[in-house]
Amino acid sequence: MPIRQMKESSEQHLVIKTHLQNSVNQMQKAPTNKTAQNGKGPPPQGLHNTKPHNQTSPPAKNKGRRRGRGGRKFDQGDVCMRPSSRHCTVANTPVSDNPAGALLASTLGGPVENGGNLCGMEMSFPTTSKASSFARRPGFGQVGTKCIVKANHFFAELPEKDLNQYDVTITPEVSSRNVNRAIMEELVRLYRESDLGTRLPAYDGRKSLYTAGELPFAWKEFKIKLVDEEDGINGPKREREYKVVIKFVARANMHHLGQFLAGKRADAPQEALQILDIVLRELSTKRFPVDDNSTMKSVVEYFQEMYGFTIQHTHLPCLQVGNQKKANYLPMEACKIVEGQRYTKRLNERQITALLKVTCQRPRDREYDILQTVQQNAYDQDPYAKEFGIKISEKLASVEARILPAPWLKYHEAGKEKDCLPQVGRWNMMNKKMINGMTVSRWACINFSRSVQESVARGFCNELAQMCQVSGMEFNPEPVISIYNARPEQVEKALKHVYHAAMNKTKGKELELLLAILPDNNGSLYGDLKRICETDLGLISQCCLTKHVFKISKQYLANVSLKINVKMGGRNTVLLDAISCRIPLVSDIPTIIFGADVTHPENGEDSSPSIAAVVASQDWPEVTKYAGLVCAQAHRQELIQDLYKTWHDPVRGTVNGGMIRDLLVSFRKATGQKPLRIIFYRDGVSEGQFYQVLLYELDAIRKGQEQHRQEEWERFACHAGIQGTSRPAHYHVLWDENNFTADGIQTLTNNLCYTYARCTRSVSVVPPAYYAHLAAFRARFYMEPEMQENGSTGGGTCHGTKGTRAAGESGVRPLPALKENVKRVMFYC
Repeated sequence: MPIRQMKESSEQHLVIKTHLQNSVNQMQKAPTNKTAQNGKGPPPQGLHNTKPHNQTSPPAKNKGRRRGRGGRKFDQGDVCMRPSSRHCTVANTPVSDNPAGALLASTLGGPVENGGNLCGMEMSFPTTSKASSFARRPGFGQVGTKCIVKANHFFAELPEKDLNQYDVTITPEVSSRNVNRAIMEELVRLYRESDLGTRLPAYDGRKSLYTAGELPFAWKEFKIKLVDEEDGINGPKREREYKVVIKFVARANMHHLGQFLAGKRADAPQEALQILDIVLRELSTKRFPVDDNSTMKSVVEYFQEMYGFTIQHTHLPCLQVGNQKKANYLPMEACKIVEGQRYTKRLNERQITALLKVTCQRPRDREYDILQTVQQNAYDQDPYAKEFGIKISEKLASVEARILPAPWLKYHEAGKEKDCLPQVGRWNMMNKKMINGMTVSRWACINFSRSVQESVARGFCNELAQMCQVSGMEFNPEPVISIYNARPEQVEKALKHVYHAAMNKTKGKELELLLAILPDNNGSLYGDLKRICETDLGLISQCCLTKHVFKISKQYLANVSLKINVKMGGRNTVLLDAISCRIPLVSDIPTIIFGADVTHPENGEDSSPSIAAVVASQDWPEVTKYAGLVCAQAHRQELIQDLYKTWHDPVRGTVNGGMIRDLLVSFRKATGQKPLRIIFYRDGVSEGQFYQVLLYELDAIRKGQEQHRQEEWERFACHAGIQGTSRPAHYHVLWDENNFTADGIQTLTNNLCYTYARCTRSVSVVPPAYYAHLAAFRARFYMEPEMQENGSTGGGTCHGTKGTRAAGESGVRPLPALKENVKRVMFYC
């Protein structure tokens, strides 16, 4: 789909994002090219020299030979955003003396998912200085149609003076942030007009206090008394005295922030941004409405006026009942909660529908709710904002953007439509055939849904087989054995029965595909099935929910057939520019594209390991097939531990290896070529972690590449959503030694987003990063089968969609090994 690109303003404004999580991408109408929109008819020839942003039909095939090592330069451009929900970063670093280079990109989804961190275990960072600074922007892009978009951000004017940071020590030590805040709130109430010099400080609830201007002292001790909520349950309450020491630490450099906003510095001043965030949250956490007129009252005021109930322990948290738009807050002391409650099941259809109805809004409705939130925040009346000299606009930020042209896609010559130009990021399989359709001769079906009769299941399987055939596969319409009905609680027994029955029927030949019909609410069944099939039996499976069996949709069957084909090792489509060898800095020399992600356990789970996954392309120049490795590593460790590793072998001595080396070797075996360039997309890294990723993972990539005979590596957007308001994926280039132009890397990333194998839509996160995310989450089923497919949660122990290695020395429980025939397809789900 089109990528919308945001261009940095030259004005020195901070952009503040509201606490509503979905951004608004309501676009003003931009001029469109009708020729580019229809894309019908056979593509004309001789357009090789046409500029990318004017291209409305596939260029003529380039019959030149792929010999050069350097890519030609293209017009420079802005960083592009496609409507999506994630954030991406990119890094490029020189790997060796060869002409080809390396590019590292990473995608971001804001903070690390579920609290992942970079310092959960002791790390040894490289001493090299090569990766000490980020790649400089080479310019701004020009490709595409310019437009204006509204973003869920608000311009803010910032104070010119520096802010002061103070260390806070509370004795006896308190673990609760709420108690800490209550202590400091009382201190400010008592001493603001005297000892604090009328300053109104902002407090982070832990160790840091911030002021706009100096306090009258560099060090001071206070004594504060609070009622101890743990004492006197059946009698009088006891006051507890706390000693509070405030000590000057440093001044936050606002000049650094100004330079960053002006584009004169590449590194964001995280400390200054953190202070501003703390300041703006200070008041809002104490108030967001008690009626439809958005009247603002504290919980204390509301319960006193409404019920005559006086809240004694104001520092205790409240329970929020309802949703973000209409919420009720209940004080803890007025509630009784039954112990031991935990809901780990998947939401049912009714609950999911209700949730989507609340969260999926069209852009105009989303914009209205966001503006209402900003008005309720009343920053112009916020005493903390006034104290720190912060002024925030009440209008959504309008930013310049560009809609990048969609790439031409190539399908099989046997279809009526051999080439396809997607419209608004979508297309379909009508009149098209998969470019590499595979064969399914031996398959079986197992039905776990009691409501699906055998005749209904048989009819569904027949429809699916026909769709696979129409789409370009060879699919035997008859299963090896009759459809087998089973109960979900007997999943292992049922799977093994089908496996052995099919083996007996085919005289030892294994099943190529297992279709499984699951109840709509299937609990841990999906995870159990995938774990057994992929780590025990070696079965490639395709699950279908009951609702799709009863209500057969052609579009659903087409999407399932796409998944089945890639699971069988086929390709659904490829970029026309890829097979014509016209992709800059990819087609000129053998190039491998990596994707990496780390998923973490759910909140509250303090023992399960994080799962890291790395996938890499296994074909060139098509860059469509992928293989991967998954690895269990330390709890909530975000840095990928096994990119490069050394271990001691009793026979060979010290052995060097890791995920990077293994995938480079796999690429060479699959293509017959040594990869001379690496492009690396890294997902799930917050901005505060860029330097750690650049220092640690880039160094590990270098070492892994050096172990593979000094190969070079390089690596480095918003698309239309299905419903609701789309959110852009944010890409950062961390390192680039191949001299990508802005247009070059943006166009490459945009085009790759049209090669996602599981549907006929462009996606917001580039497919290798997307596949890595799916692989990491799939691997969690092998350890935690109750987790569901649509969930989300990064030295370790690895196994792969490509290979298996022994457990490392981190003490993390190793993942079970995958069977050989599912190693390359598990991330297609």
